[in-house]
Amino acid sequence: MFAGEIRVPINSDQDIVLARQKGRSLASEAGFSPVDCTLVATAISELARNIVSYARKGEIALQLVRDSRRSGILITASDEGPGIADLRLALRDGFSTSGSLGLGLPGVRRLVDEFQISSSSGHGTVVKVTKWRLDHREK
Repeated sequence: MFAGEIRVPINSDQDIVLARQKGRSLASEAGFSPVDCTLVATAISELARNIVSYARKGEIALQLVRDSRRSGILITASDEGPGIADLRLALRDGFSTSGSLGLGLPGVRRLVDEFQISSSSGHGTVVKVTKWRLDHREK
């Protein structure tokens, strides 16, 4: 069950919905709680929305992961768009270059357990986030 990766090309609003559905389904199959499945789906939705809004096309990759004490889902959003000029500013609540509420990246960071972002002007952006599943003994 932990082998393989699901890749969803992101080019349109329909692709956002598909990526969200695949992420929710994968999280559910991996034993995530209904609340955590919703958090995973919401994070995917925000990341995919950023791809459509800023880069026009990209990809969401989903993979089940495990370390020595827990299992989780790794979500990688990647694009070859214009990149993010100021990462520090983009990760601040309320900042938006599109006129939105600016909840995207800061919101995603709050929804997940691990958050990494790399971006360079003219070369695109890669965001990797992990949501870990709490086992009964970890609660």
